[in-house]
Amino acid sequence: MNRNVCAMSAIILLSTSQAICGDASTKPSASPSRWLDSLSIDGYLSGGVAINFARPFNKINFGHLETDRANWPQFNQAILNVARPLDQKATGLDFGLGFIGMIGTDARYTQFLGQTEYLIHDRTQLSIVEANLQAHLPILTRGGVDVTIGQFMSYNGFEKLTSKDNVFYTRSYSSNFGPFVDTGIMSIVHATDWLDLYAGIVTGVDTSIGWPGDNNNSPSIHAGFALNLLDGDLSILAITHSGPENPNVKDPLLVGWPDGVIGGIPAACACNPNTAWLMYNNLTATWNVTENLSFTSDISYFRESGWYPVSIFGSSFDALNALPNGFGFNTSLIPQHPRGANAYGIAQYATYKVDDSIKLGARVEFWRDAKNFFAAAYPGYFDSVNAEHGFPAQSVIEQPQGHGTSYLAITAGVTFSQKLTGLPYFSGLILRPEFRWEAAVNDAAPFFGPNGPKRTQGLFSMDVIAPFTIQ
Repeated sequence: MNRNVCAMSAIILLSTSQAICGDASTKPSASPSRWLDSLSIDGYLSGGVAINFARPFNKINFGHLETDRANWPQFNQAILNVARPLDQKATGLDFGLGFIGMIGTDARYTQFLGQTEYLIHDRTQLSIVEANLQAHLPILTRGGVDVTIGQFMSYNGFEKLTSKDNVFYTRSYSSNFGPFVDTGIMSIVHATDWLDLYAGIVTGVDTSIGWPGDNNNSPSIHAGFALNLLDGDLSILAITHSGPENPNVKDPLLVGWPDGVIGGIPAACACNPNTAWLMYNNLTATWNVTENLSFTSDISYFRESGWYPVSIFGSSFDALNALPNGFGFNTSLIPQHPRGANAYGIAQYATYKVDDSIKLGARVEFWRDAKNFFAAAYPGYFDSVNAEHGFPAQSVIEQPQGHGTSYLAITAGVTFSQKLTGLPYFSGLILRPEFRWEAAVNDAAPFFGPNGPKRTQGLFSMDVIAPFTIQ
């Protein structure tokens, strides 16, 4: 048998570790892996507690979403992740997929409208975080183009909805009140070895397709660029998520709540909901100083163009809405002019890996909600999704509109990772204790104590994460 026939035999008999022919010292070339060999099925269970030393009378940690319940343990997330990632070294056509399902109290804030948001009437809910198909196309540039179609997490900011991927149990203000999940198409053009270009069209923050999944009739853009410098030790991502996000609170039959008014009270948008833009902009830079030490800066700027103040010519809207009852006055005749609302800030992170089982972390954040438009608390089961739909959400807690609050938050924590042996599926255990102090550095009092508002709150929080692998 000659060597050509031997090589052909080695290719055909992929299951054999060595071709039994010819020169015994000759090793066959590595067999190509099948597509499903790269498919993984894994996830984790996580839960924790946030102990608030201020002892808020309403049990609310204001400024938090996933860790909003004070002094009460929560089952935050059970994550199932099914993924076949794209081959980062692929030079030809390649396909992938991603699916992330979540059960837990955090799922209240990861809902796609029009899907599972009202399925479970409890704090613990079910949601789909990602469900998409991916493709690497060897076109346009040497690095090609990666395309994702379906539902996926937004690219804004440093922190993720999947808690295990973050440094801390509690999240920053900008990540709590920034964009979450999207439906649409996203492309990443690998223009050069150091430059990636992002461009996508999505239906909007937390929306799916069609009524009632899309709360208005206009798409949003998701675009930016990334720099990969210093041989990968410095990465910079500038990204925007911009488009109409205000709900048009009419169904296809044009019944229900009229535009701009909910229950007789003007809504937050004195505008056409399909033309007033909400912009989320982030600049995130990570510098790996050494193998163990890294710094990350996450700069954010948010703007809502359709918001208007709570008063016109010195009279509150609540008072104006009372006029029809006593005087027959038509408040719809009062002109409503949007003024816009901004939020901006920076979150600075530092992490140091002591060894494979211990990592230290610190975060300092300043965040200004200039009109008190973005920050809120959603204690009800469906407060968050009701607000996004444009439905009444009476238990939402907001600060006085138009005043503005400047937040300062300092967090320090440790991540302990321990490998486990002898257990099926579960491979380890992660504990993340942290201390967090936060304050309003202007004259606002957004937090809660035993008897009313407070300017500061301090928390000791800790969660436990149990990763598992099925395949």
